[in-house]
Amino acid sequence: MTNLDKTLPESPGLAVSRRNFLRVGALAGGGLVLGARFGFDGGGIAFAAEDGAAAALSAHVKIQPDGKVTILAQNPEIGQGVKTMLPMLIAEELDVAWEDVTVEQADFDPDNFSGQFAGGSFATPMHYMPMRQVGAAGRALLVAAAAARWGVEPGECTTEAGVVRCGDRSAGYGELAAAAAELPAPEPDALTLKEPSKFRIIGTPVAGVDNHGIVTGQPLFGIDVEVEGMRHAVLERCPVPGGRVRSAKLDRVKGAPGVTDAFVLDEDAVRGVAIVGSNWWLVNEARALLEIDWDEGPTASQSTESFDRTAAELAEQPAQREAGADGDVEAALKGASRTVEAAYSYPFLAHAPLEPQNTTAHVRDGKVELWSPTQTPERARTSVAEALGVAPEAVTIHLTRMGGGFGRRLYNEPVVEAAVVASRVDAPVKLLWTREDDTRHDPYRPGGYHHLRGGVDAAGKLVAWDDHFVTFGEDGKAASSANMSPREFPQAFVENFRLGMSMMPLGVPTGALRAPTSNAISFVIQSFLDELANAAGRDPVEFRLELLEKDVESQFDGKRMAAVLRRVAENAKWGRVDLPRGSGMGVAFHFSHRGYFAEVVRATVAPAGDVSVDKVWVVGDVGSQIINPSNAVNQVQGAVLDGLGQALGQKITFAAGRTEQRNFNDFPLLRFEQAPEVEVDFLLSDNSPTGLGEPALPPLPPALGNAIFAATGRRVRSLPLVDHDLSWG
Repeated sequence: MTNLDKTLPESPGLAVSRRNFLRVGALAGGGLVLGARFGFDGGGIAFAAEDGAAAALSAHVKIQPDGKVTILAQNPEIGQGVKTMLPMLIAEELDVAWEDVTVEQADFDPDNFSGQFAGGSFATPMHYMPMRQVGAAGRALLVAAAAARWGVEPGECTTEAGVVRCGDRSAGYGELAAAAAELPAPEPDALTLKEPSKFRIIGTPVAGVDNHGIVTGQPLFGIDVEVEGMRHAVLERCPVPGGRVRSAKLDRVKGAPGVTDAFVLDEDAVRGVAIVGSNWWLVNEARALLEIDWDEGPTASQSTESFDRTAAELAEQPAQREAGADGDVEAALKGASRTVEAAYSYPFLAHAPLEPQNTTAHVRDGKVELWSPTQTPERARTSVAEALGVAPEAVTIHLTRMGGGFGRRLYNEPVVEAAVVASRVDAPVKLLWTREDDTRHDPYRPGGYHHLRGGVDAAGKLVAWDDHFVTFGEDGKAASSANMSPREFPQAFVENFRLGMSMMPLGVPTGALRAPTSNAISFVIQSFLDELANAAGRDPVEFRLELLEKDVESQFDGKRMAAVLRRVAENAKWGRVDLPRGSGMGVAFHFSHRGYFAEVVRATVAPAGDVSVDKVWVVGDVGSQIINPSNAVNQVQGAVLDGLGQALGQKITFAAGRTEQRNFNDFPLLRFEQAPEVEVDFLLSDNSPTGLGEPALPPLPPALGNAIFAATGRRVRSLPLVDHDLSWG
């Protein structure tokens, strides 16, 4: 498994640093407010009194006298479904009817909420038990209020759809809310969670709470924000990362229609030329009038050509460091019946979210107010406070829905830029990037190079695996977004294993992209595994199963993956379908972000080399419960199609330090006509539920490459496919 290293805040599951408690309060006019702050210990939350101190909590739950329930969605919504899924957990245990629930987005509030970020597929494992416990606590209070009213024991009462019953007596939550608000918070041991067999909301398909607003064009996203008196801004950045302004002529720009100001920013946090005005279109048009002399810095000497050349040179030398080793690889290779050598590579990738980067900022009287689509608001607040020299508590962030992110909005340069520009303007300012800004100034998924050797014995078993991974980093340490765990499969499953790493310097910014690291190395591992199966004369599924079923100590459960692999092979009728020449099936699996996924791709390659994907079968094991099947299928299908778009035609290249791609015309997203049917199946297991936003992506590119080999006999060892001549007619 890989993680986001330092791209996300430390998981609250690792340590509890703040007091945990539940607070009950009354709404004005009657009603119940239930707020909780919880630390994570892997099993849920611990409630405790705060030693009599007042606890000003934002409410997770509000129950009105009419029985209507409002649940705050505390985490940023990026399309992963948490704005619906997390309130479902509360509503289930509270035992209310979903149609009586209204969900509202909470602002960033670190004093009252824990883990307010989006990324790493953390939402489910972090919140599955705590959110259920919040709902169960509310249900316990309402039952206690009803029991006191009727003079019975709470255990004699039942609940259903917002009503407490005892014999022939019943009371709605609304009429009990005021009395419940007077009761003390329940002790943790007093909470009784529902048995999964009793779930009425969890496990049922629920439409996203924002769906209607999205399709009717309501202003939900950061790009939609309008503030009275707001001005618009753009920022011209150096085309080479790390560059700065030597000088700029701004007179023509300041005189352009709609422009109210233009100025140079040369600070640690922001460098470039800002243009501010009354209309975004006009200020963006004024960029053409800029005359800037850039100091491009050392990154101007870097290019894709130089990366390729340096990587090839490093591959011919011993690895700079050994990242992991078992057994004697050289002896095993010498004794192998068949050996395979191959060089694999993958390109830099942009995140390409449909909503360009943006933030609206208002700086006045030492306070900063932000409206921002950020995945990491706590980091955004800290960065803005540092840039402006104010206390973090002086920064308020209103969380907007995000029009895609895929890891891009973990990084908050647009937030800081907006705040710094607004600090120079006596008005709120919306800073908006163009699509070209997004493509040319992204923290890219880094490229990489793998030089592999593997061996199989006379019985067709894998006996040796050697990978010299050439990546990017400094002083022998790979950048977190370019790293590869030495414990990555097939380590521990092959007796003789070695991972060596060599680093080359990089001035281009890099960052986490959906399923970080896994999205790249799965292509290498699962493609080379297919090559070894072919060399052994073995069926690719059986070859993999033999490895997975070994009894080894590993960071992931081979038996769980074997079960997933068997199911997807069964669903796809692997080995039982006669395909015409030019069509083939490929298989791959990968474990990432706690999810076990295997995929089969059926693809057709036309004689001229055009590739079409006919169907994809997916099976995943993410634990014992699928919380919202509607969203779960959506997430898996979206991840698969993301992976397909990357494999078919996406790459970022550099010349003289500059990104050569500009927009979707040369960084193409997947087209409707390219999207295949994606059949999704979940294998439930006796494990805690985990996330779904990322782990379905990594198996797709190698499964596709393996399908192309089955169809044509041509092995794809680099991406994207558009760079290859796959003709066979």
